[in-house]
Amino acid sequence: MKDSDMDIRPNHTVYINNINDKVKKEELKRSLYALFSQFGQIVDIVAMKTMRMRGQAFVVFKELTAATNALRQLQGFPFYNKPMRIQYAKTDSEVISKMKGTFSDKEKKKEKKKKAQEAAAAANAAKKPSAALAVPAQTPAVQVPDNPPNHILFLNNLPEETNEMMLSMLFNQFPGFKEVRLVPGKHDIAFVEFESETQGGVAKDALQGFRITATCAMKITYAKK
Repeated sequence: MKDSDMDIRPNHTVYINNINDKVKKEELKRSLYALFSQFGQIVDIVAMKTMRMRGQAFVVFKELTAATNALRQLQGFPFYNKPMRIQYAKTDSEVISKMKGTFSDKEKKKEKKKKAQEAAAAANAAKKPSAALAVPAQTPAVQVPDNPPNHILFLNNLPEETNEMMLSMLFNQFPGFKEVRLVPGKHDIAFVEFESETQGGVAKDALQGFRITATCAMKITYAKK
């Protein structure tokens, strides 16, 4: 981490830049939500399309540890073909300031100490791979009736706002990812192709039951041959 990044103390809000500025604002916010929500509850996402703010966004987490884990895991992530640059925001966002209320100096010092402890805990947690990215050792809790292994996965129970970009971002973390194919007119299903059955199986186990939104747990099976 560069020294300049160390000057900025850990914050519930992460600041992202180097974002592809061709993406429409609403799609950008949805895709950021899909990508960052695997780390914890998101309070707000701010993305502005003014000339000065293009290619930048803020993601406000409820928990500091979530912001820390997201920053570490997604640094340089290829988001719409451009590596994201992420750092803690320099000041608390209005949402968090309102949640905390205004502080006296004494309380600020207490808060600073607490944040340092939380940051240390987050640093330890970050050493362990994030649950969303790690391959579970046991069989996943979500048991879905399945077909014989295939290099193509079948996804269903997807939320209405799912788009190709969101699914690509989730699955391209896994080796052998080739492409996502949505089904025209059916928002809740999709196919994801991998180079081999084994690579498809790893992604299937890791993302089984992943929630793109709070209400929809994705179901993944091998596609029928």
